[in-house]
Amino acid sequence: MQAFPFAILAMVFYVAGGVCQGLTLNRRVPPHPILVRALGVLAVACHTVVVTSALADLGELSLGISASTSLVSWLVAILLLLTSLFKPVLSVAVVLFPIAAATILLATELPVGSHRAGLTPGIMVHILTSIMAFAVFAIAAVQAFLMARQNQALRHHHTRGLVQSLPPLTTMERVLFELIWVGMALLTAAIVSGIAFLDNLFAQHLVHKTVLSFAAWVIFATLLAGRHFLGWRGNRAARWTLGGCALLLLAYFGSKFALEVVFNRV
Repeated sequence: MQAFPFAILAMVFYVAGGVCQGLTLNRRVPPHPILVRALGVLAVACHTVVVTSALADLGELSLGISASTSLVSWLVAILLLLTSLFKPVLSVAVVLFPIAAATILLATELPVGSHRAGLTPGIMVHILTSIMAFAVFAIAAVQAFLMARQNQALRHHHTRGLVQSLPPLTTMERVLFELIWVGMALLTAAIVSGIAFLDNLFAQHLVHKTVLSFAAWVIFATLLAGRHFLGWRGNRAARWTLGGCALLLLAYFGSKFALEVVFNRV
């Protein structure tokens, strides 16, 4: 792997950024958002080399589980860094940066599974919107987890540590639902483009992804309706968000893992 040195550097920078943000959340060090972003940018720059190397296989596109997870984590890191310039979401780096490092490590161990993709523009739109939707919901999932921990701490009158490090609970909720709205728009576009450009969404190799993606869409739509009409918030909102994100995780990577790793098929 020619990009191996860059993979090592990316993992080091990701872990360093995650640890720095973790120490901030635990009130061990003062907030250093510029340092966390700088480490994230360095990690993404090195990760870019890794992703490019994995996907460029004599002009073909590798879509195996190792390349897919690395690509998605790379995009998640980019979206997180960009979003953190406008919204208070940098705290989720404590989870997402180490996960990005782990996907790079796994990419050296799991089968690549490269094959000629034969992508049409329509299918490319479907793939890009699907990946973007998953990336946004990944950020939302960690945001929901932190919000639930914050809400639990406040219920038990613990006002130090995590509660002091995170933005106010109302801000955390507002940002969470903004992320969900963006994710829903992208997921809807992914489903519509899939219907329009894929020959058969319920083919054997796609049926699980189709069913789980529709189920996740229903969960997020129900959550948004509950928020608007019933005022859902707090732990209930967090649980629904995490449930929908879990379904998307299974939809995107469940079958790939089973086919390529468990059954050793590409």
